[in-house]
Amino acid sequence: MSDKLKEFIDIPQQFVRDGNQFMTRCTKPSQKEYAQISKAVAIGFAIMGFIGYFVKLIHIPINNILVGAA
Repeated sequence: MSDKLKEFIDIPQQFVRDGNQFMTRCTKPSQKEYAQISKAVAIGFAIMGFIGYFVKLIHIPINNILVGAA
């Protein structure tokens, strides 16, 4: 019974230790890094938006052909 209790207590302690190590290793990004990440995210949004637009653009005529024939 003692081993199970020790294991039950050790898991949250290990989680807190790992979290503290992670937080001490993290650093605030510089302005250059922040701008680079922002550009990459903006480009990703734009690409996904264009893909969605073209899929919708192709889907509408196909849907009209299928549903319009009925």
